[in-house]
Amino acid sequence: MRGRACAVVLAGMLAVTPAAVAQDVPAPESLCTVRDARLAELSGLAADGDRWYAMGDGGTKLQVVVLGRDCRVQKVISAPVDPYDVEDLARAPDGTLWLADTGDNRKQRETVALHALTPAGKATLYRLTYPDGQHDAEALLLDGSGTPFVVTKNVLGRAEVYKPAAELKSPGPNALEKVGTLDIATTDTPGGPVGGVGSLLVTGGAVSHDGKTVALRTYTDAYLYAAPDGDVAAALKRSPVRVPLPNEPQGEAIAFEPDGTLLSASEGTGQPVRAVRGATGLVSATTTAADEQGSPGPTGDPATGGSESGVPLLPAAAIAVLVALGLVFVVSRLRRR
Repeated sequence: MRGRACAVVLAGMLAVTPAAVAQDVPAPESLCTVRDARLAELSGLAADGDRWYAMGDGGTKLQVVVLGRDCRVQKVISAPVDPYDVEDLARAPDGTLWLADTGDNRKQRETVALHALTPAGKATLYRLTYPDGQHDAEALLLDGSGTPFVVTKNVLGRAEVYKPAAELKSPGPNALEKVGTLDIATTDTPGGPVGGVGSLLVTGGAVSHDGKTVALRTYTDAYLYAAPDGDVAAALKRSPVRVPLPNEPQGEAIAFEPDGTLLSASEGTGQPVRAVRGATGLVSATTTAADEQGSPGPTGDPATGGSESGVPLLPAAAIAVLVALGLVFVVSRLRRR
């Protein structure tokens, strides 16, 4: 069976029901085009209302490019620290930029890391350890209290959520604890580098400025979760609203403007920053209330054959074969980022 066909079969057999698309969701609007070569692999994005903070993945030093709203470079914030594989970016209210050095495609790192980079270019390292082995992760969420959450990237669509088990200390290592699991389903939104499998892979995250909306994205879609009390872990247990982000060749960056606009961007030379206006308004209080009253969830539902993830239980051998074939295909397409 050819690689692409294997990936499609894998995604189709192991995916859960897709989240509903928000009613009257506006299509992404292109704002400007990023042309700076330092952002050819744009992976992380943050916004403060006046400017954007953009980061390319990988690299031999910490580097955040500050862009005007016309995508022109205003300045660069950097520190002479050589990271392993930086994948996402979040900005704290005090202006500190948090870079998630959490990429691990080959699952071989003993520790991953967060780097706190001040506007003056001072960097602080926090090494992290997972409680359950290695993971590849490309999404960072920073809540209003400054607590970071790391969300993993999984070819089967099962993303795991971790946060520090105690207050961060530099350089660490700091133990992470698992606080949640998300099941991502395949969608028909076009885009991404690996076909339908790309809609399963979490590639970025953001929290709105008021802390009441949490966003995760895949290569093709954004998922918005209500966080009325600012609790990120609780928000990710609610049913999300899906916002398609079509036709991004390798969409990894996502951020919120203070007014609730959702920004997205893709790796690749000459790609636009795009905006979905009023995105936070798509997550309604009624959705939150419905979840808190006990909307049907995937955990342990007998209708799904007893699968905790809402995935019908398949024979173990069949799953193993499909996973192996799918992984071979995906790994061959996704270079180290």
